[in-house]
Amino acid sequence: MNLVTIIRADITTIDVDGIVNAANPSLLGGGGVDGAIHRAAGPELLRECRSLGGCPTGQARITRAYNLPCHYIIHTVGPIWQGGGNGEADQLASCYRECFRLAQDNKLQSIAFPAISCGVYGFPHDDASKIATRETVSFLSSASSPIKVLFVCFNDQIERAIKKHIPSSL
Repeated sequence: MNLVTIIRADITTIDVDGIVNAANPSLLGGGGVDGAIHRAAGPELLRECRSLGGCPTGQARITRAYNLPCHYIIHTVGPIWQGGGNGEADQLASCYRECFRLAQDNKLQSIAFPAISCGVYGFPHDDASKIATRETVSFLSSASSPIKVLFVCFNDQIERAIKKHIPSSL
């Protein structure tokens, strides 16, 4: 059974238990995948996000998915790339760990990730892909129950980087 799948798709159309939103600290919507998720989920998502009081970089929060085909949205705030010397790699790794923790705590059996911090936040795709795949392998090797992980890629560069770093055994 393949636990990891790499696809090119619109994350708002993925039918999984939970999707990850590459959110900004306010959790109130923005551009890129964040804006697309908020638009597709509907105004109820914004109301729920307002009640959460934001989210610091490297952490995650979970909400209902409203009008999306998934059940939950896990919002995580990735780091803005500042050259790599300001803890960006550790913060990005924390995003993945926190998403997996929430997925496990909420008994999700499948989760779809976008390329966290790789859009306007400017994280180098290859570095981000190494972190994403490392944290995924680490989680899957110790998870109490299997979870299906989808990497939803927005371009060829991200897709190639993820494929380059994911072990074929997954």
